[in-house]
Amino acid sequence: MIIDKHSYSSIIKQEAKRLGFDFCGISKAEFLEEEAPRLESWLKNGMHGKMEYMENHFDKRLNPTLLVDNAKSVVSLLYNYYPEQKQNTEAPKISKYAYGKDYHEVIKEKLKEFLNTLKEKIGDVNGRAFVDSAPVLDKAWAKKSGLGWIGKNANLINKQQGSFFFIAELIIDIELEYDGPIQDYCGTCTKCIDACPTSAIVEPFIVDGSKCISYLTIELKDAIPNEFKNKMDNWAFGCDVCQDVCPWNRFSAPHHETEFINQTGLLNLNNNEWHELTEETFNTIFKHSAVKRTKYRGLKRNLEFIKPIKI
Repeated sequence: MIIDKHSYSSIIKQEAKRLGFDFCGISKAEFLEEEAPRLESWLKNGMHGKMEYMENHFDKRLNPTLLVDNAKSVVSLLYNYYPEQKQNTEAPKISKYAYGKDYHEVIKEKLKEFLNTLKEKIGDVNGRAFVDSAPVLDKAWAKKSGLGWIGKNANLINKQQGSFFFIAELIIDIELEYDGPIQDYCGTCTKCIDACPTSAIVEPFIVDGSKCISYLTIELKDAIPNEFKNKMDNWAFGCDVCQDVCPWNRFSAPHHETEFINQTGLLNLNNNEWHELTEETFNTIFKHSAVKRTKYRGLKRNLEFIKPIKI
């Protein structure tokens, strides 16, 4: 049985590499004891804002065996999205992860192929694939499997390449060799806390989601509260500030995923073109982009909110 665990784990890590995942770690599928009180406290303090869905499936978020029958292992995967392309500096800003094709579409296909290959090479493997689409605490699992540590900005930080990664998982019903967590390397650094435009990182490792620019520009469907006027740092979709200032991201290397390269001219749009965006142009430019999550109305609301006040 030990030989099987070893060979199965090797097959999984080789397949992850073949599919273009930068890092792969494996952990035992079990109740996330450490995370339970943290999640409960975060929700109790209303730090999820209007993201009511975060209150749902509390038990499933902490226990993978409630998501996959007889779950034994969680395979955590990191997929680099750090771009070589740059956005027009005069324009409203969007998060780097949204430059190209929606990552859900790109990574889901890879995970589907991953599971099929495991069934071919190992045999009777049952499981489910996840990429930011179900009640899975992806950063907690990635940390548990040694892919990095959770930084003071609540992002997973990888010692080799920083934090510009998408995180995905396979939860499967076979026992494997498990990787262990690594230590925290944030030290005394507080750059992310100091740089956050809306002071959303209320204390090390705790982000008040209701103050985060990513939440305000994407998740929040109501009007953006006036208290954030002139604090949005010209972000129209998402925010990368706490990652951009992180010293570990000096090790970020450009991704090799052609689907993440922008082909729509989005990065060349100037300030006026952004503010004069029509719904038709929005639908063309953002057809396969994560930005479509805000819908045209949401993006126009964001652009209106960050528009400088004329004196």
